[in-house]
Amino acid sequence: MKPSKMIRRGSLLLILLLVVLILPASVMAAQAPVNLGTTSSFAVLAGTTITNTGTTTINGDAGGKVGLFPGTSFTGQETATISGAIHVNDSVASKAKDDLVNAYDDAAGRTPVSRISSELGGATLKPGTYDSANGTFQITGTLTLDAEGNPDGVFVFLTSSTLITASDSNISLLNSAKYCRIFWKVGSSATLGTNSHFVGHIFALTSISAKTGATVQGQLMARNGAVTLESNTITNGICASAAAATPAGAGKTAPTTADTITKTGDASNILNIVIGLVMLGLSCGVFLALQQSRRKGRTVMLNSDYRTPNHK
Repeated sequence: MKPSKMIRRGSLLLILLLVVLILPASVMAAQAPVNLGTTSSFAVLAGTTITNTGTTTINGDAGGKVGLFPGTSFTGQETATISGAIHVNDSVASKAKDDLVNAYDDAAGRTPVSRISSELGGATLKPGTYDSANGTFQITGTLTLDAEGNPDGVFVFLTSSTLITASDSNISLLNSAKYCRIFWKVGSSATLGTNSHFVGHIFALTSISAKTGATVQGQLMARNGAVTLESNTITNGICASAAAATPAGAGKTAPTTADTITKTGDASNILNIVIGLVMLGLSCGVFLALQQSRRKGRTVMLNSDYRTPNHK
């Protein structure tokens, strides 16, 4: 093979390699979020009872509904501010409960699963599905979830037993990570510590307890047991504006508008890179086609000169 042909083919292979390396990391590898069904508009959903103590706020642009099925007891409702409708043992709550079961099973079946330490405090994790050897997760301090510039990055956490967060613990989102792409399948019960800040959708098989002052950006949904609240703020916001709407607890800084603009720009930058590579590949293809055409033209001319008789 001639050196010129090797160079041209090597250039094309390099372009294809760049596309293959960039796309899986930023676009192709993202798994789909868990299908919430009709539960998406519920901030709180329980099986047996809902108990509230103190001034709790339940709201969110995605839905601030509260649901209970098949139970019928919602105590402390008078001191709770709820932006959505309350559905107790009705057809809406029943349908949401069915969809919760489906969401729980969806999360439980995600693969491949990476096994990590049960203590998540101090860790920085990329999108993926995670479990632990002892079947539990704890958060002491801050857990950082880094979507690496991919707003569609999905985080799934699986426990066969409990999820427990310590007092004043926090979940921090970086580089386009969104609360609506974070899911916690809890095999028994979840406990959120005093003044902690939690992010994501909790699907607990049994019960969920939010201690005094705990804030949640996401949903608290217990399949078979109770949800217990103590002066909490639960915000089930729209996914697109989740970064700007993240509530901040004591000592925790809420993302700014600039953060949101930067995160939106990440996806645009990836798209621009891919478009640029495609255009470069097309340009190289046109150049090579022109070169090939010129070579053929020269060959025809040479053959014609060779066949023309010399009449001198």
